[in-house]
Amino acid sequence: MKVIVIGLGVQGAKRRAAAGADFVATVDPVRPDADYRAVADVSLALYDAALVCTPDEPKLEVLSHLLGHGKHVLVEKPLWAARDEDLERLQALARCTGAVCYTAYNHRFEPHYVRMRDTLRAGVLGRIYHCRMFYGNGTARLVRESAWRDAGAGVLPDLGSHLLDTAAFWFGTPAEDFRVVSARRFENRAPDHVVVGSRTSVPQLEFEMTLLSWRNHFTCDVFAENGSAHIRSLCKWGPSTFSLRRRVLPSGRPPEEEVTLVQPDPTWDLEYAHFRRLCEARQTADLGHDLWLQRTLRRLGDEAVGMAVAA
Repeated sequence: MKVIVIGLGVQGAKRRAAAGADFVATVDPVRPDADYRAVADVSLALYDAALVCTPDEPKLEVLSHLLGHGKHVLVEKPLWAARDEDLERLQALARCTGAVCYTAYNHRFEPHYVRMRDTLRAGVLGRIYHCRMFYGNGTARLVRESAWRDAGAGVLPDLGSHLLDTAAFWFGTPAEDFRVVSARRFENRAPDHVVVGSRTSVPQLEFEMTLLSWRNHFTCDVFAENGSAHIRSLCKWGPSTFSLRRRVLPSGRPPEEEVTLVQPDPTWDLEYAHFRRLCEARQTADLGHDLWLQRTLRRLGDEAVGMAVAA
């Protein structure tokens, strides 16, 4: 398979490395080292698929060109459009041409995310009561210096999209009753610290996301009938630890199983291999998950912007 990379920022460099020998050319409107300025300039005979790592605004036009010509697409999250009809049109276009349209959420390939999913599916925890996640990085200053990033709902679509996707990966699509609990603008024009929660989702879900965690960090706690499961950090920020605690009745300190990984981030290579398999199988495009995320993030984004207070 021959692939091009569109957008040569941080994500584009990672995607190019993961593509390895499949990579054939780059596209970027401003980078002097790019092979092409626009995707329309690239000969259709040169490539089979594209890894789209652009800001949100040009995605719709770029994907329309690619899918319309039957080119498979991996697009960085979130797949966002002004109207739901725009995503529905992309799905119809992909199905018409037989192209794969895959939105990349690389954290699904994090080893402990997979371990958590498998633990939940095995049923060892019994009824799941509550899941809370924290995702933080220290990019507030970098975001503030970027006009397109420090806008709109800020941290919410960036990190919140990962957390919503993770919840769907582990528990299935949650209920659509998320509400913004808190939204603040400590350093940026757009919200840089947001907390959201669900009311009726099973399990109950609580997410906190921030650009003000000077050491990048992720934590997850799942509390359940027969014990609890926990993740501390990701491989890219390692060490990353998964803990499974089994409840002692009527009370007492639970026995604990713990797995700690110290390794480079494996998610980019694993996700590219997954995308390649989808292309080989010509997986039918289904953007239903993207539509749910878009509707949820749009509503939460409006709430966060309306609620956000400058500190």
